[in-house]
Amino acid sequence: MHKILRFLIALGGMTIVLSACESAPITGRSQLMLVSESEEREMGLQAYRQVLSQEPASHNAEFNALVEKVGRRIATAAESPPEELWQAPHYHWEFRAIQKNEPNAFCLPGGKIAVYSGLLPITRNEAGLATVIGHEVAHALARHSAERLSDQTLVSAGVAAAAVALSTSGNRRTTSYSPLVIAALGAGASVGILLPMSRTQEAEADHIGLILMARAGYDPHEAIGLWERMRAANKGGRQAEWLSTHPADETRIENIRRWVPEAMQYYRRQ
Repeated sequence: MHKILRFLIALGGMTIVLSACESAPITGRSQLMLVSESEEREMGLQAYRQVLSQEPASHNAEFNALVEKVGRRIATAAESPPEELWQAPHYHWEFRAIQKNEPNAFCLPGGKIAVYSGLLPITRNEAGLATVIGHEVAHALARHSAERLSDQTLVSAGVAAAAVALSTSGNRRTTSYSPLVIAALGAGASVGILLPMSRTQEAEADHIGLILMARAGYDPHEAIGLWERMRAANKGGRQAEWLSTHPADETRIENIRRWVPEAMQYYRRQ
């Protein structure tokens, strides 16, 4: 019985994967999408409203103007893809400056961008801020949020399927140890699949972000300095790269140096 169940689960999983594959912009990486774009945008809007209700808005006119200016230029680049490298998202863009001493920024699905004041000592100039906003907009363009949700859904389904298969097994030894096996599967899935996928998405956002900032009129070389400053600002020890959701700073900077020549093809000073 459990063999038939495993076969049906595997068959159903293959059907879902084959019918829900898309390709990421620029890299062409295959993506699993089990979340619709409309669902993703709705979740992004809800999250955006929640953040704005909890975080203090900045009343610094200069900071607000800077976020609006750089954000608008990156958004314009996102909506006018070169050579059909990605599909124009047709987002309803919004730009908010948040007064909080935290080096953070985000672009939620639907084009909702927020920048925290704690980033300014690191970004230093428009190009530095364009690097950060370009990276965050790239996450939205590549639908990384929907992909992450899809990956988690699939992994959860796989672990649940393993639990069912183990519980129907006639092997007394296997059944008695099934909670431990399931726990191991969960840990293995997290370290072996979800975290590496997250690092892949981060690198992909760096890559796409360089082209976005270049299209917006910012020199992609400036991204190297930004991430070097970000590395210097990272106090304390970093988690081992294979257990981290972000690439190691050295890996990120090395990748960016490699991608800058490609991005420079799209650079037009404004």
